[in-house]
Parts: sequence; C-alpha cells; structure tokens
Amino acid sequence: MTNRRQFLKKMVALSSLSLSSCGWRLANVGDNYTGSGQSDELHIYTWTQYTDQELLSTFTAQTGMKVLADVYDSNDVMLAKLQAGGGGTYSIIYPSDYMVQKMVDKNLLTPINHERLIGLDNLFPRFQNPSYDPYNRYSIPFNWGTTGLLYNSEKLPTAPEDWEYLWQNKDKLHKKITLLNDVREVIGAALRMLGYSYNSQNETEIKQAYEKLKELKPAIAAFDTDAWQNQMLAGDLLLAMCYSADAVKISKENPKLKFVIPRSGSSLWTDTIVIPKTSPNVAGAYAWINLILRPEVAAQISQRLNISTPNHAGFEQLPKQLQNNTNLFPSEALLKNCERLTPVGKFEEVYERYWTQLLA
Repeated sequence: MTNRRQFLKKMVALSSLSLSSCGWRLANVGDNYTGSGQSDELHIYTWTQYTDQELLSTFTAQTGMKVLADVYDSNDVMLAKLQAGGGGTYSIIYPSDYMVQKMVDKNLLTPINHERLIGLDNLFPRFQNPSYDPYNRYSIPFNWGTTGLLYNSEKLPTAPEDWEYLWQNKDKLHKKITLLNDVREVIGAALRMLGYSYNSQNETEIKQAYEKLKELKPAIAAFDTDAWQNQMLAGDLLLAMCYSADAVKISKENPKLKFVIPRSGSSLWTDTIVIPKTSPNVAGAYAWINLILRPEVAAQISQRLNISTPNHAGFEQLPKQLQNNTNLFPSEALLKNCERLTPVGKFEEVYERYWTQLLA
C-alpha cells in the first residue's frame, strides 16, 4: 500500500520566458487576465508526462502568469491529496475518465462554461460527448490511449498476444516483469483474461482475479507505474504492463521494445483537464484550456510528449507516420475488446481489500 500511495515530489516553477524557442506563434489565450495577487500564478496538478518546459513557458509568454506544476503517479494519490485538503492551490487537475465521475459525485469540480472556451469543436466527435462526462460538462480531454504490454523483442522473440502469456511464461519472466501500481488496471486485466468485465461488480469474479494474480506474484519484480522505464531500457526487465503513451516514448529510445494490446481486451482510457471548485485562478484555468485546444499546440504536444491527441484538427497537422502509429492511434479493430474503467460504487472496497492482500 505504501508504494501505491507514494507521491512523486517534483515541482516545476517557470517564470516568464521567451517564446522564440517554442516554435509556436499564438493569438492571445488569456481570459481578461489582470496580473494581481493569486492571478500571477497558475498551479496545476498533473501526470508526470503531461507537461514540459516548452508548454509551460509558452503559457507564461502568452499570459504573464508563472506556472507551477506538481505531478502524481496515480488517480488515487491525487484524490487523496484533494480530500485531505491539500489541493487548494490548484486551478487545473488532470484526472482520468472514471475519476472525473467520482470527483463530480464528491462535488469537487466546477462545471465548465463552454462560452469561455475557444476550439472545443476541434475535438474528434467521440470526445465531444463522452460517456464518462456527457457533453464535457466538467472536463476537457487531453490524452487517450490503452493499457498493454511492452516487451523486449530481442530477448522474447515470440510476442505476447494476451494477458495469459504472463502466467504461461512466469518461470522465464521470473522477477523480470512489472505490473502497474494501480488496483483497477491490474485486477481489471486479470478479470478480462478470465472473460469478465474490467468493471466487474461480482465479488466471486474479483476473488478469482485476485487468486490468479497471487499465483503470478512471485514472478513480479514490482508493482510500478514509472520506474520500470529505465529498467526496461537497461535490459533489467523483459516485460512491463504499461500505458500506451509511456510505451511509445520508451520504444522511440529502443525500437526493440514493442507494445501490444492484449487480444482478450484491455482498458481504454482518457486523461482530462478539470477545474476544481477550490481553484484560486479560474481565469488562468480557462486560459490554460484554451491553449491546449489550439490545433497547432495539440499537434506539437502530441509530437513532443508522445501522446494521442483527442483534437481532430491537431491530429490533421501531425506527420502521416505519426497518424499511422497504431500504438498512439489504434484501429477500431484493436479497440473493439477494450473497456473504459467506470466507478464501481460499493465494490470499490472489495477491489481495495483484495489489492491490499495482494501487495501484503
């Protein structure tokens, strides 16, 4: 449980920087900004991969606001911090799709005023009315992808086709594999392998998934969301369960590392941008969202951060090679067996109980 709750203490603080190094020429993205008091700064809370210096410095150059970014490695870490009262400084947060629903239910989010947005119609149609947040009332999609397996094709010449590969090859993979540090993803993968839904609300099914994972546990080097990347590059791991965005980034550094979406299905996720009710800089938050919605910015972010943009106008500006990268933009055939994670109500306690037992 300790690993799972570990908070990545990284902070990026950028003051006003020149736009000349960014390669972007933008119109004003501000929202009647007046530089005074708290409005001089925009605090965001995001995943480790979702900001870089060019993005933050561009926003600073456009608005005059200094940007400070804290990062987290799981939705649970983020939610726990907010509920403990530690999120009052943030004006922008990046929860995943199912977490948006939970945060709405907990009355943590401000409804988004679409009249203050420019470019919402740039999104692919599937992201303009998503099931997890109809008509984007509380969230704007930022990145989407799948969960799968990244493997060393040099040392594992036979590609894993499904989750069951881990169990069938657990001796060969002993202490050379990692699974995500995420209760719903890990138990969900085992559920899917057994023919059940990622979002099962049947304790018998969840227990079966737990028993399968317990069987595999001696072969697992760690439950980890980020640190596995350097280990894969160093050759210390043969296979890692990971998000497609991370897989694309790592495989660019070593093309022998290949990503597969398991045949029986996996999770289909969207990470979003929301404005918390405690936001101290709402104008800055809308300025940030408007920057992200610009097609040229979306395209640049997709290329630099190796993420799958939900912005159709931005997608059209990507090189064909990137548009045709099925790790970033899987075909409908690859996605047909994938499911979105959804809130499971009272069964969240059941997942947590078996997860705690698994990590013990």
